[in-house]
Amino acid sequence: MSQSLNLFAVDLGASSGRTILGKLQKDRIEITELTRFYNEVLDIRGRLHWDVYRLFEEMKNGLKQCAHKEKIEVHGLGIDTWGVDFGLFSKDGTLLGAPYAYRDSMTNGIFDKTFNTIQKERLYALTGIQFMQFNSVFQLHALKLAQSPLLEIAHSLLFIPDIFNYWFTGVMRNEFTFSTTSQMLNPHKNNWEDEIFITLGLPRSIMQAIAFPGSTIGQLDPNICKETGINSFPVMAVASHDTGSAIAAIPAEGNNWAYISSGTWSLMGIESKTPIINEKSAHYNFTNEGGVEGTYRVLKNISGLYLLEQCKRSWALKGKDYSYEELVEMAKSSEAFAFFLDPDASDFNAPKDMPAAIEAYFEKTGQGKASTQQIVRAIFDSLSMRYKQVFLMLKELSEHSLDKIHIIGGGSRNEFLCQLTSDACGVEVEAGPAEGTAIGNLIVQGIGLGAISNLAAARRIVKNSITTKTYTPKDAGKWDQSYQKYLSKITK
Repeated sequence: MSQSLNLFAVDLGASSGRTILGKLQKDRIEITELTRFYNEVLDIRGRLHWDVYRLFEEMKNGLKQCAHKEKIEVHGLGIDTWGVDFGLFSKDGTLLGAPYAYRDSMTNGIFDKTFNTIQKERLYALTGIQFMQFNSVFQLHALKLAQSPLLEIAHSLLFIPDIFNYWFTGVMRNEFTFSTTSQMLNPHKNNWEDEIFITLGLPRSIMQAIAFPGSTIGQLDPNICKETGINSFPVMAVASHDTGSAIAAIPAEGNNWAYISSGTWSLMGIESKTPIINEKSAHYNFTNEGGVEGTYRVLKNISGLYLLEQCKRSWALKGKDYSYEELVEMAKSSEAFAFFLDPDASDFNAPKDMPAAIEAYFEKTGQGKASTQQIVRAIFDSLSMRYKQVFLMLKELSEHSLDKIHIIGGGSRNEFLCQLTSDACGVEVEAGPAEGTAIGNLIVQGIGLGAISNLAAARRIVKNSITTKTYTPKDAGKWDQSYQKYLSKITK
């Protein structure tokens, strides 16, 4: 590495956000959390929105912390967030209302309406993206079908991280890794697919030029420098889809590995030099999302620890505020494989009461009544079985043998889930870094600024900087037997 850098990262998730200082020097990276803030969906008259205005203020608070407490010179800034959501802007650069959140009801039933206009098989062939009703293309089509006035006056579309990059610099771009999640970008062209816009009657003109990870969006606005007291520096395009950043930070070598980016969502897949778009990937509904250095994340979205988080929330509202440690102990002391659920069933998309939704699922699938303890165990067992199911699919899709799984993100700290994953999949699991998304954000900035030569060198820096934990499989036969029971109880 040729120089030392102080880098500022914003890592924004669907429930919380953070600003982070990364110090990159001597083939190591050290990170310090500057600020942490909540993020939650706003329910306004039954419609779900993101409060991007407050989130932008929180980001500037992090810059103030750098300027006035850390008293350092910053060399770059990068932003990553969850996928698919966007804001629409008028010709004068004004945001046209708070962006809709991906769990909003506007896309309910959208598949049938869209596939009456463009063939499902054609849309997958053009994009290689898995079908999820909240993908950007379906949100836009829903707005069109609802004759939303927003589309009539929209001049520009910016995805969530693009919005903040624009507010920081005055430059509008659509970052590559995030843009692929929209299901409107052709990975063979690395650009917007005109056929989709024409067929669905969507305005192609609102899309921006693509910015690739490691490129510079623009210089920090002088007014923000004055407001926060921070020095001027470039705002970088990182892998602004948080999973893209997380995968960049995997301390892996070779090609014989899969990954799980584990948090509210679990993103399970492989890294590929080319998109994998064929009949089998279509049948399994795998996605091809953009990565760093022209790679693709061939993966499937799994509704990860979201079920447990929502159960915890519901129980707390009823006066039983369990800690995550208590929930894990509940699961450990409960009988394995007694109940199963499909983590990705539509039953669990956005229920008002998640435990009640799970109980209803058990009743619907003939499994009987479950206690709180059994619900928790069922979530862990079912999530591990879902990993096994997807891992078997990945083995069919990959041109390489897969003998290891890297788990990164917050879920890598959950030792119980990591061990269950190793048991279920029958391979070694290496857990860490927990801060993969933030680290990936920072190292891509380092690549873009010329301090790190390439992605392989960046991953060596990550390996030098963290401690991982390895899990080996146990009782594989027991898991194989119970897998058939799991398959019999899921709806997909």
